Amino acid sequence: MKHVVTLAVAAAMALSGCATILNDETQNINVSSSNGKPIKGTIDGVPFTGPGIVTVKRENKDKVVVTETTGCANQTTMAKSVDSKFFVNIISGGVFGSTTDYSTEEMWKYDNNVVVACQ
Repeated sequence: MKHVVTLAVAAAMALSGCATILNDETQNINVSSSNGKPIKGTIDGVPFTGPGIVTVKRENKDKVVVTETTGCANQTTMAKSVDSKFFVNIISGGVFGSTTDYSTEEMWKYDNNVVVACQ
């Protein structure tokens, strides 16, 4: 019985992705302006008012902050990067865990703070 439980735990770990387990499907980003004044805009078509927290979906693509505020950059790119939790799968989860993280797109992250350039 002990071997069955050990095998079941090992199988579950091998078939799951670390980033998928440890990350949410979304990420909170703090959006602010370089001059400290309020800004308005959209990310993925979702309106926001800053400074403030904006929730974005983790995806295998860069995000663009589109700003409506006069005197601020019209667009600010939020580059995606691979979350370090993904690399734990290379050691522990192997191919199955890494594939899960990639397919759910929860292996991606964005900087926690985005500053829109304003005059």
